[in-house]
Amino acid sequence: MPVQQFNFPTRVRFGEEAIQELGQALKDQGVKRPLIVTDKALAQLEIIERIVGIANKAGAKPKVFSNFQGNPVESQVSEGVREFKGHDSDSIILVGGGAALDMGKAIALMAHHPGKLFDYEDEKPGARPVDQPIPFMVAIPTTAGTGSEIGRSTVISDDKTHAKKIMFSPRLLPPLVIADPELTYGLPPHVTAATGLDALTHCLEAYLAKGWHPICDGIALEGVKLIAKHLEQAVIQPKHKEARRHMLVASMMGGAAFQKGLGVNHSCAHALSTVYDMHHGLANGMMLDACMAFNHEAVPEKFAVLATAVGIREADDRKAAQGFLTWLRGFRTALGLPSGLKKVDIKITDQLLDVAFGDVCHGSNPRPVTRDDFRRLYEAAL
Repeated sequence: MPVQQFNFPTRVRFGEEAIQELGQALKDQGVKRPLIVTDKALAQLEIIERIVGIANKAGAKPKVFSNFQGNPVESQVSEGVREFKGHDSDSIILVGGGAALDMGKAIALMAHHPGKLFDYEDEKPGARPVDQPIPFMVAIPTTAGTGSEIGRSTVISDDKTHAKKIMFSPRLLPPLVIADPELTYGLPPHVTAATGLDALTHCLEAYLAKGWHPICDGIALEGVKLIAKHLEQAVIQPKHKEARRHMLVASMMGGAAFQKGLGVNHSCAHALSTVYDMHHGLANGMMLDACMAFNHEAVPEKFAVLATAVGIREADDRKAAQGFLTWLRGFRTALGLPSGLKKVDIKITDQLLDVAFGDVCHGSNPRPVTRDDFRRLYEAAL
């Protein structure tokens, strides 16, 4: 399939070997000194060496910043900003999964803005405006999970509390995305599964979120359909072209759809990442059964529609909705996720409950959530 162009919500060059277009894109923008932002693990792989080579060939002098992994924190962003300024950078190439993309956008935000990163926290009283220049960004995803490459926010953790903070501005949307499915071929099966379940969670929660947004609903349902059809194949056969292609598309669809909102599943997952430093996609995946069963009581009719999206055919909507929950349990099991939070040494603590209840994502959940509800959800997921 030749490289395709999507203009939604930004310019996306999509397809095998799309990475070869990076050099011309840098030339077109007059880029001379890009900072390549990626995580420690990815920095050791051939893809970064390849991107450096493409940039060199285009007449640029890139520098790699990779001193972070997992859930990046504010001090690491500050270090990245120092690297950006020390290299006299004029642009940023974001390469990796959600952590690297968030880090790159946060560095771009602080490259020319005063104060501290969390001065720009979304919906914080007295937050500073994002009104200074943002360096040109190219986002190159290497996982099919967060969809952050087409997102307008960056999520960074506090160094001390590890609480996740969201900085949001339309200006943080990278003006160019190069989405090459071949860059996801090297992902280990468990990472493919975890990131794929992150994408599924985005689509499910966006569809279930309160409010009327049929555009996001349609995108979310198609994303669910693609993930149901292709994620297991991508886990089993890492170089399966069709599966990898559709998962990368579905990831972006989730990233677009959750502009409508998320829900209780993400609040649970954010707390697990904050308190236990759990991988975000894994945390989402491990909470899905409990959180979807919880939401089913509020909007059973939507679960009947989800059942149709994953291929369940039932004339009775009640049976269809229950069939979706049964399908979801089997789907997670087939992907090889741990069978419960106990398997990964998670304990329910007051801190875990406080962080989950304080998280903003459950504000758009279709069913109100109390602190006691969070306890019950974690107990169900143990």
